[in-house]
Amino acid sequence: MTSKKFSDKLKDKTITLTFNDVILLPGWTRIEPNEADLTTYIGHIRLNLPFISSPMDTVTESDMAISLAREGGIGIIHRNCSIDYQVEMVKKVKRAESFVITDVKTISKDIKIKDAIKIMKTYGINGLPVITEDRKLIGILTGRDVRFANPEMKVEDIMTKDIIYAEESIKEDEAKKILHKYRIEKLPVVNKNKELTGLITYKDLMLKENFPNSSRDEDGKLLCGAAISPTDIERAKKLDEWVDLLVVDVSHFYNKNLFDATKKLLKTISTPLVVGSIGTYESAIDCLTKLDSIVGLRCGIGSGSICSTAVVTRAGSPTLYATAVAADAVKEVGANVSVIADGGVKNPGDIALALAVGASAVMMGNIFAGTKESPGRLISIQGRYYKTYWGMGSEAARQKRYSLDRYSQPSKNIAEGVEGYVPFKGKVKDIVDELIGGLKASMGYVGAATIKEMWEKAKLAGVSFVGAKEIMPHDIFLPGGPDQKTE
Repeated sequence: MTSKKFSDKLKDKTITLTFNDVILLPGWTRIEPNEADLTTYIGHIRLNLPFISSPMDTVTESDMAISLAREGGIGIIHRNCSIDYQVEMVKKVKRAESFVITDVKTISKDIKIKDAIKIMKTYGINGLPVITEDRKLIGILTGRDVRFANPEMKVEDIMTKDIIYAEESIKEDEAKKILHKYRIEKLPVVNKNKELTGLITYKDLMLKENFPNSSRDEDGKLLCGAAISPTDIERAKKLDEWVDLLVVDVSHFYNKNLFDATKKLLKTISTPLVVGSIGTYESAIDCLTKLDSIVGLRCGIGSGSICSTAVVTRAGSPTLYATAVAADAVKEVGANVSVIADGGVKNPGDIALALAVGASAVMMGNIFAGTKESPGRLISIQGRYYKTYWGMGSEAARQKRYSLDRYSQPSKNIAEGVEGYVPFKGKVKDIVDELIGGLKASMGYVGAATIKEMWEKAKLAGVSFVGAKEIMPHDIFLPGGPDQKTE
């Protein structure tokens, strides 16, 4: 029996501040907001924006991951699905655009046109190289070739046989010249044995020019992450071949069984791994000292807009507090590990606060859930559009049963998330532009030209309950009526 008084637990309590409890103090500045650099790193992975979409089944599937990577961030594909479906979603991101597509869909000359058309529709592509059994390139079939063609004909009857192709050593500028010279949209790439090794498309080259700030891997493909459970080795191994980042997706990572599983996992994968969620200094220290080669800590428990963990269990750690103590641990250990603030981020100011206390990036669900690219269902309520959004501990998410272990299932029989709707906000690009503008303005007030300077220069002050109301728009009639909320 402990000799310490139970009442001492109340006296010694830690104050866990949230985003609404503090404010950034303006500082001496030498920069204008548009000069702020938002580049950040998760391990060796460079992001041009510190924005990560949450691995939730109403937030991040292929469309979200593609759009966010094009803007400079990274999407984490959820795991509330079969392994094969998750891998296919990742492949779709990787196939979306690159200088040379290496995962090329091909066909043989003997299949029927109707089967080739089905492949094109299934994978959303408009051209198929035709190869022999030993991968020798013998033709190419495009959307123009199959228009009005007899679906029962064979591919070899209408494919283009006089093929313009490139060697593996080709550079991007050379490829553009060839595509323009011959007025073609697809350029197969072959090795010295004339075996197909890749495909260059006009569409991909143009997309790369249209999104100069996009996050890409060494091969020019869009960056993509995926969520896993440390205990699901099979899923991790299959994703390991394709993704740039793996993110442990459990509500409370500070658990012996999960630590033991993660140690085994790290020996079987080569992809950089982020662990979490965690909420205390002690958990961060143990992650950093007991788990070799992790690249990130996902911080915050119970702060998400659709998370009811802290209400149902009265256990949690607000994101701002969790981020700050984890950043302290990283600094003390001297580790090259990034801190990711996850949960409760509502606006660019919250992002700035997270960066101010040591975050390298923020993970967001609610902000992205209302966009066109999220997988949530679009509905109309009283003339306004909304998208469905639910927590991964909600009944809706649990019914899929693929990620029950996220909340230590099946030992828990209570939902730790809610289901609802968020206003439809338009395209990811529009939301990201708003976040960038607000974040850069915050950095301008602080006088920080980079995220690392935010760590050093940003100063915070507490805000009282009355002060929190005062810094919101007030004493004015807002469109929508007197009952319209200003938060």
